[in-house]
Amino acid sequence: MNPSTIIHVGAVARAFSSYADFLDGEFATVQCVEVAIEEHADGPVLRLVPPERPSTQWLLTEIRLVPDQADRSVLVLALKSDPVSRLMVSDAETQRLLLARCPNLKKRPPAKGKGRLLIWSVAAIASVALIIGVLIPVMADQLAEYLPLEGETALGDTTFEQVRAALSENELDPVRICENPRGMIALGRMQARLEEQTDLPYPISVHVLDHDLVNAFALPGGHIVIFRGLIEAAESADEVAAVFAHEIGHVVNRDPTRGALRSAGSIGVLGLVFGDFAGGAAVLFMVERLIDATYNREAEAGADVFAHRTLAEAGIPPSALGTMFERLRAKYGDAEGIVAHFLSHPSLGDRIAAANRAADSMTTSARPSLMEEDWQALRQICR
Repeated sequence: MNPSTIIHVGAVARAFSSYADFLDGEFATVQCVEVAIEEHADGPVLRLVPPERPSTQWLLTEIRLVPDQADRSVLVLALKSDPVSRLMVSDAETQRLLLARCPNLKKRPPAKGKGRLLIWSVAAIASVALIIGVLIPVMADQLAEYLPLEGETALGDTTFEQVRAALSENELDPVRICENPRGMIALGRMQARLEEQTDLPYPISVHVLDHDLVNAFALPGGHIVIFRGLIEAAESADEVAAVFAHEIGHVVNRDPTRGALRSAGSIGVLGLVFGDFAGGAAVLFMVERLIDATYNREAEAGADVFAHRTLAEAGIPPSALGTMFERLRAKYGDAEGIVAHFLSHPSLGDRIAAANRAADSMTTSARPSLMEEDWQALRQICR
């Protein structure tokens, strides 16, 4: 029958008639039904007329296309209110007319259970936040106390090499370690002066890297990294010694180890949630976190107290740390160098004031951390 033919059946105008296969959801057999588009008062319908059975009508606005069919030559249709019945149309002309007349074929039904899905999503996000924000820090703090010295040292050695590679423009040529002999002797004298005042859990290895970052930080296993940029920005050996003492405080309190364990734990959790982190990306993430060294308020306060006490007992004014911060903030602003590094911690102004108070309460006579000759040698350590 020509699909464009209009047949009048009583008061109903049948604009189209053809045949298709039909599964009604009740019987397993496929029925060949006559399909006809009829114009009704409440809108056009598709009437399905099976042999020797009552007919069914589908509103064209309620017909939906069943997606992802293997045989693209067959148009599979369903009714919005009937999730099991299927109409399979093979005739190309019939397909064309149905695609043209059914306005909501590709309209998807609204998702059910949005509220429940939202609740589960919020709960999952809260769980991840709880693990990363609470459980991992608690476990890291406990593990840091029991991590064998050999394991902590190995972690620090590996991380130090990764730091050198991460800061280099060429992975095959890591940032150079500065080892000018006279500068190393001067640095050793400063280190001995500070270590004399404390009981260290393990030997400290201090490295000066040939990089213009105005920064210093500690790594697991007793590694302390000072950048050439910090030494060049300092106006006295006491300012370098003050930063040095602060980082020794982190080593004594094992803050870098806690930070590394927290980063590793966070990487593991995020890897499970968002997909496995590649080894290089994970290491780089941890290295960046350690360089930033964003310890919590308690850790920073502990390192400050250690530095104030150590400097005062060594006869080095703790105010040198505040003096350096003040000058660098005036020169670079709050967003650069070691000032930005320390601004991620408790109020820098409060810490400068605390350093000045510690200097005022010194009972030992102040004397320079290095003689002028040694200070000049330290400034040339990378040459």
